[in-house]
Amino acid sequence: QVRVLESGGGLVQAGGSLSLSCATLGAVVRRADMGWYRQAPGKQRDLVATMARDGSTNYADFVKGRFTLSRDIAENTVYLQMNDLQPPDTAVYYCNANYGEGYNFWGQGTQVTVSS
Repeated sequence: QVRVLESGGGLVQAGGSLSLSCATLGAVVRRADMGWYRQAPGKQRDLVATMARDGSTNYADFVKGRFTLSRDIAENTVYLQMNDLQPPDTAVYYCNANYGEGYNFWGQGTQVTVSS
């Protein structure tokens, strides 16, 4: 069984930065399509950024230029660097590791709160 472990959330003022980490236990991140999603209260879960197995990345328009997704294969971890955070970025951020059909795993989520 694969476990997805997120960390790094917290409270930050508008304009500040946070870095989220996502590690997988039981499998390696380089063999998965990794993604970060977020869900604000009362809203649907939205895609934030993805990294394919080949390391290519894709970002939602609302984070382009502010968020950066990277991968450390040796640490078996992906990182989401979030800069210039704004109150609308407040949400629970979830990491997803997709190893293929039937092998899709989610973390428990980490809260990010941005104060104005």
